[in-house]
Amino acid sequence: MPAATRHYSRDVKELAKRLYIRGLTVSEIQRETKVNERTLYHWRDGDRWDDYCPPDTVEIALARRIGILSERDNKTEGEIAEFAQLIKLFGSMQLDLANAKLINAQAIAIGSGGRLVQGFGEANVEACDSKPKRKRKEAAAKNDISGITPALLDEVREKLFFGYQKLWYEKRYDPETRRVRIILKSRQIGATYYFAFEALDNAIRTGDNQIFLSASRDQAEVFKAYIIAFAQQQFGVELKGQSVITLSNGAELRFLSTNSNTAQSYHGHLYIDEMFWIPNYKKLNKVASGMAAHKKWTKTYFSTPSAISHDAYAEWSGELYNKGKADDKRVDFDISHAALKDGCLGVDKKWRHMVTVEDAEAQGCDLFDIEELKLEYSDDDYANLFMCKFIDDSQSVFSLAKLLACTVDQIEWHDYSKDSARPFANRPVALGYDPSRTRDNASLAVMAVPLTPTEPWRVLDTKSYHGQNFQFQANRIKEVNASHKVVHIGIDTTGIGHGVYELVQDFFPLVTPIHYSMDIKTGLVVKALDVIENGRFSYLAGDHDITRAFLMITKTTTNSGLITYASSRSAESGHADIAWSIMHALNHEPINNNRTASTATFSN
Repeated sequence: MPAATRHYSRDVKELAKRLYIRGLTVSEIQRETKVNERTLYHWRDGDRWDDYCPPDTVEIALARRIGILSERDNKTEGEIAEFAQLIKLFGSMQLDLANAKLINAQAIAIGSGGRLVQGFGEANVEACDSKPKRKRKEAAAKNDISGITPALLDEVREKLFFGYQKLWYEKRYDPETRRVRIILKSRQIGATYYFAFEALDNAIRTGDNQIFLSASRDQAEVFKAYIIAFAQQQFGVELKGQSVITLSNGAELRFLSTNSNTAQSYHGHLYIDEMFWIPNYKKLNKVASGMAAHKKWTKTYFSTPSAISHDAYAEWSGELYNKGKADDKRVDFDISHAALKDGCLGVDKKWRHMVTVEDAEAQGCDLFDIEELKLEYSDDDYANLFMCKFIDDSQSVFSLAKLLACTVDQIEWHDYSKDSARPFANRPVALGYDPSRTRDNASLAVMAVPLTPTEPWRVLDTKSYHGQNFQFQANRIKEVNASHKVVHIGIDTTGIGHGVYELVQDFFPLVTPIHYSMDIKTGLVVKALDVIENGRFSYLAGDHDITRAFLMITKTTTNSGLITYASSRSAESGHADIAWSIMHALNHEPINNNRTASTATFSN
C-alpha cells in the first residue's frame, strides 16, 4: 500500500505527536516511526500539534534541542554540524550577549527544522569543533571522561570565569565554607553557567553525584545543556542522558524541578537556583536538604532577590537561626553589602556572598554598560535587579506567597506556542495596555480568556516598549491583534495613552478606554486580588517581572483621607506597568464572574 494512503494505528500517531512536542523535526520523526513525511505534515497541521508545544525562551529552545541531539546515537552529518553549532552558541551565551539576535534566529530556524542561518557554514562549524580534538580519541566510550585531567579543568576554569566565580570555586573546597553557600546575585552575571561547570568539574575529579533543583523542568534543561556544552566544546567529550547523566567514573548528574516527587530519593552535592522565587520554599528545602544530609555533601543556593516576605529570606537574614532562641543566645547577622561583598561565614556555618552588577564589573565582567542600565531602569528596579536589594513588600497589596502559588511550569501549557503564526490558535485572548510615559516602559499583556468561570486567566505573553511614539505603540498592538483572536483591548487613556487608544480604534473599534479615577483604580486592583487569591491567575515560574510588578502596588490615602492604590509609576516607574497592563486585560471580566456568561460565547 502506498505510504500516503497507509493507515497507522492511534499509538503510532500519538508517538509521533509526543516526539514533535519534545522538539524533534518532521524528518527526524520519520526516521523514528517510519511514517511518511507527507503523512506527518498532514497530522501536524490537521491536529495542530504546534498548539501543544510549550513556549520557549531562546535559552530554553537551545537547551532542549541540545538535549535531544546529545541523546541520539549515529548522528547524521547534518545533525553533527547542528550539534556543534548549538554547542558553540550556547557555550558563548554568557560571554557574548551581543549575539542574542543571532541566537534567536538560529533557534527559530532549528526549531522549525530549517537550515542554519547564513554565516554559519561548514568552515565555522569546523572552527568551533577544533578545540576538543585533543581529547576526541580518548572519549570513544559513552560519557567517558577519563581523558579530562585536573590540569585541563584548571586551565578551562582560569580561562572562562571572572573573579567572583573563581571565589565561589575557592570556597567550594575550603573546609570552613564548603558545606553551605548562599549567594545573592545580580541578574545575568553567569551563575547558572558557572555552577554547571563547577558541578561537572567536581564530578570528574571525585566521582561524586551532583543534583540540580530548579523551579521548572525547562530551567533544569538549561543546566544540563551547559554541562553538555562544556564537555563537548572544551574537552571533546559527548555526554548523553535524559534526567540523569552518568559519567564513566560513576558520578551521576541529575536534573530535577521543584515539583519532582522523587527528589528525596537521591543523594549528592545539591544546587538550588532562584531560591528566593520558589513557592513553598520551607517544604521544598526540607525535602531537598535531605538529599545532602550526609557530611560529605554540599549545598549551594543562589538567586536574585525577591521580597523580604519570602520564606527563604529568613535563612538569608539569620532569622531562621535565631528563631526560638532566648534573647541572650540570639546573634545579629550583618547582611549589608559591605559585610558580604567579599563573602562571610556566619555563626550558622553558612557562607553568604553578595555580588552586585557593579561588583561583577570590578572583578572582570565586561558584559554590561552600567550607565545604560541606570538610564533604562528606575532607581528601585536597578536596585532590585542589579544591586541585590530585596523588595520591602510589607505595604504591598498583593501577597508574594499567593503570587508564587500562581506560577506554573512551561510544560503545563500544551495549547500555546509563542513562535507560531497563530500562537493560541483560535482561542480568545484579552489585551491590556499601559502606555509609555517619560521614563517608564509601555507594557502589553496578552492573556487567555477563561472559557468557564473556574478556569484561570493565563498571562501568555508580555511585551515592553521604551521611548516610542503613539503610532509605534499602536502598531505593536495591531500585530498581536492580527495573530490572535482578540476579544478585548483595555487601554489606560488617562494621559498620553489617549493617542494610542485613538489609533487602535481604527482596527479594533470596540477597544475599551480606561480613564483612571479612585473608583476605577480600586476596581482594577480588587479584580486582580480576586483572581489571584482564588487561584484563577496563572503565569510562568520564570517570569519574575510579573511578580515584582504586583509587589510594587501599595495601598495609600489621598489628602482627604480616601483609600486608593499607587505604585512607583510615572517618572520613577519600572516594572509596575506590567501589573497594570494585566489588570487592564482582566477588566474584560466583572468582579463577580458568575454574574455573566459572556466568556462562554467566545468558546470554539
